[in-house]
Amino acid sequence: MKRWLFGTVAAALAVSAVAQTPLPWSDDEVKAIARHGPWPQPSPRDPSNRVVGTPNAIVLGEHLFNEPRLSADGAMSCATCHVAVRNWGDGRARAVGRVELDRRTPSLWNVGYAHWFGWDGAGDSLWSQSIRPILDPREMAGDAARVAGLLREDKTIACGYERAFGHRPGGDDEKLLVDAAKALAAFQGTLVSPRTPFDEFRDALVSGDREAAARYPPAAQRGLKIFIEANCSACHFGPRFTNGEFGDVGIPFFTRPGEVDSGRLDGLAKLATSTFNLLGKHNDDASGASALRTRHVQRLHSNFGEFRVPSLRQLGAGPFMHNGHFATLDDVVKHYSEVNPDRLHSDALPLVRPLALTVEQSADLIAFLRTLTAEAPARPTPPALCP
Repeated sequence: MKRWLFGTVAAALAVSAVAQTPLPWSDDEVKAIARHGPWPQPSPRDPSNRVVGTPNAIVLGEHLFNEPRLSADGAMSCATCHVAVRNWGDGRARAVGRVELDRRTPSLWNVGYAHWFGWDGAGDSLWSQSIRPILDPREMAGDAARVAGLLREDKTIACGYERAFGHRPGGDDEKLLVDAAKALAAFQGTLVSPRTPFDEFRDALVSGDREAAARYPPAAQRGLKIFIEANCSACHFGPRFTNGEFGDVGIPFFTRPGEVDSGRLDGLAKLATSTFNLLGKHNDDASGASALRTRHVQRLHSNFGEFRVPSLRQLGAGPFMHNGHFATLDDVVKHYSEVNPDRLHSDALPLVRPLALTVEQSADLIAFLRTLTAEAPARPTPPALCP
């Protein structure tokens, strides 16, 4: 009996030792992994928004984010579609405003770090992007006069505005709309996703802590090797796992028979004509440096059908892609494993190739991707606007 017990314990210890041994990683692989951190990054900065990062503007922005009176019918707020417990999205394949839209509600996690906004990049600042759904007749269907009236006439909100901007709301409706959007952007800039199992592994690997690195699941380690070998980091780059740019990865463009979503091509046209882009008068950056990207971006035919590369952090349960085309992460990985190059535009740089993954490799890649998500702490009750 003792001999059997000893053998059982010894076998268990052997299995444990194997489980706690990290896979071998080359110097190049460690460097590639290191580029995906550290996390979190320093707080987002935006010189075009003078109140970004200021506590009073963040408080005002959170109240406005949850304020349905910004919409025409007084029934829809930003939080209607961007729900905290749903990874700051809504879990739908396509967003629903006053009508069903053609694209999925994007997550707001880490949105403050971006430099283009919306699936098509029609916004070049977080505050200008925050204006778009307020004014869009398919979404909140509001207008500058409604927003300005709320800031002036609601005593609590007017007080919050004064605390955030240092003066009472003035008479320029458009300026007040922009100020409301800048407060909204200040709040959204605080939505930084939590550290994940991957971050713990990355830091342990970089520091040479083999014991801590070995806690990372073997399947996730194998999946990470696939991620590196397949050059997924070409698009899903850096600490946010996105380059912040746009690509065509073979998702159908048709929204309904005879109608297409041209993606980045249309977004650049909207950006160029927007009153609220960074080339306009509402940019707080006196140096003009923040507008250089907007000034020099080119609109090319190859932009047709391109959509923003999403971050892989806090992926959640789906649906996925700009139009909710895939219901599960398994579907996404299968797409990249079997992607048809003929669906890509011939005049665009080929971003993807079929990975031809086995069932086991697909499972490992998914295991890795799931380690980029962690449970976020509960949101505290918003502080009072005028305590």
